[in-house]
Amino acid sequence: MNVISLSGWDLTLAAFLLVLLAVTSFRIKLGLEKRMLIAGLRMTVQLLLIGLVLKTLFASCSFVLVFLMSLVMLLVAGYEVWARQKRKLIGARGYLVSTGSMLISSFTVTFLALTVMVGVDPWYTPQYAIPLLGMLLGNTMNGVALASDRLTSEIYNQRSLVEQRLLLGQSWQEASGDIRRDCMRTGMIPIMNSMAAAGVVSLPGMMTGQILGGSSPLDAVKYQILIMFLIAVGTGFGVIAAIWLISRQLFDERQRLVLENLSSVK
Repeated sequence: MNVISLSGWDLTLAAFLLVLLAVTSFRIKLGLEKRMLIAGLRMTVQLLLIGLVLKTLFASCSFVLVFLMSLVMLLVAGYEVWARQKRKLIGARGYLVSTGSMLISSFTVTFLALTVMVGVDPWYTPQYAIPLLGMLLGNTMNGVALASDRLTSEIYNQRSLVEQRLLLGQSWQEASGDIRRDCMRTGMIPIMNSMAAAGVVSLPGMMTGQILGGSSPLDAVKYQILIMFLIAVGTGFGVIAAIWLISRQLFDERQRLVLENLSSVK
């Protein structure tokens, strides 16, 4: 089955609908119209550029190019996680924690999927490697950002309670245990909801794309199940790693809370 190509007019009409939404936001004073239009423009430029880059990658199948592309995706995702936090770790450590937590989870899970589950040869074939890594990074990024933002905010807001527990002789793990577990749950809720609603409330994006591209619905379902499992695992381990790494920066060797490592809310 041939894929129906979209014309420039089709995309222009969709963009007009977004502009209409922005006008509505302005009329009812939501204050989101500027961010909405900038996000839409940024998305369009980014996707057009990535389309050209992927075309080159698919034609070359070069490990070096795939590695560089993956590295750029990781660095941008790490920045997005760090930037979304109201109270963030100051200095390079905040960015390194965000990037490191996704490196531990997303890259490991993607490599395992390519080499063992999908079994593509070579394993870095860009047609498989880049989309898989992109989906894992995108979803892990959201989970890690939610969990990290809540952790730093809750630790700051409940600093008196945490310090009291530390004074009573508890370790930093015990004093912040409840907060850290709640933050981990917060980061994992989106993917848990997505899995629960998949196939009943919504048809996930990858599955829809494959069906529109002419793949068998059953083949599309198999790939989507695989992706959802991988995203859940990547998000879960990414959130756990991020919470642990941030927590280690908020307590020193003498079991004291160190809030000086957090930036102030602007």
